[in-house]
Amino acid sequence: MDGPGTARDPAAILTALRRVVLGQDAATREALVAVLARGHVLLEGVPGTAKTLLVRALARTLTVRYGRIQFTPDLMPADVTGVSVLTATQEFAFRPGPIFADLVLADEINRAPAKTQAALLEAMQERTVTVDGRSHALPPVFTVFATQNPIEFEGTYPLPEAELDRFMLKISLGYPSDETEQGILRRHLEGFESDVPETYGIAPVMDDAGLQALRRAVDAVRVEDRLVSYITAIVRATREAASLTLGASPRAAVALLKASRAAALVDGRDYVVPDDVKALAAPVLRHRIAVAPELELEGLTPDAALGAVVAQIEAPTT
Repeated sequence: MDGPGTARDPAAILTALRRVVLGQDAATREALVAVLARGHVLLEGVPGTAKTLLVRALARTLTVRYGRIQFTPDLMPADVTGVSVLTATQEFAFRPGPIFADLVLADEINRAPAKTQAALLEAMQERTVTVDGRSHALPPVFTVFATQNPIEFEGTYPLPEAELDRFMLKISLGYPSDETEQGILRRHLEGFESDVPETYGIAPVMDDAGLQALRRAVDAVRVEDRLVSYITAIVRATREAASLTLGASPRAAVALLKASRAAALVDGRDYVVPDDVKALAAPVLRHRIAVAPELELEGLTPDAALGAVVAQIEAPTT
């Protein structure tokens, strides 16, 4: 049997993750897709909907280093990236910040000022940190999961569109069903505690070497030309839709392509199908578009607008 370092089955990661995060099947799958596609994630949900638990469980399943940064109005860029300190030998040495981890939870990212947000987002894009003119590479597995509360705006600094575009996926976590919530309570009666990973009851599935192998497998997933055209048509349609004042960028098309390949691998295929693209259109595009203000007042959501756009594009036949 394969050990944690040799397993190559993404479904095993998903199964282990869902033993801990109950009732969030779409969110757990999308989180795994993002990690396999080397993308960063924006998690949105009201407090208590398992955002932190999702990242902790994923780190434990993959046996990678987990780091958490609580974003506050007084957080400085150096508090995230690290600083150079004077040693006893009168030389400066770099002291890495909390961003130097494999999976980083940037909690309440919109509570930090723009300068600190920019430091994190630059590291996400370049996968390096520059301090005092010297570059320091981040770990190969480096992935950021940033959280924000959709209903609280006081004391926040909303991410501008250019920075939101750096996130491959925006994952929405809602309230669980009645049955799932009862299951959560029963687990706590059995000793489960979300802040004590030892109570999760899951064994590591693979290490960072195994994850890197899965990422290489994603790069080998086939995408036919007709599916490339399908992705392009969806993204371009968002720029022409009357319901939207901001359409998705070319970076969004690349993200949708990469995520679709990762989704195919999770489902055990070495080729992409139209359903992979359809299922990921909302998570990849919802934070990259803007609904017309008058329609937003009438209750039109980004997901509903995207659903209408995708429905108008003819999918390739399989």
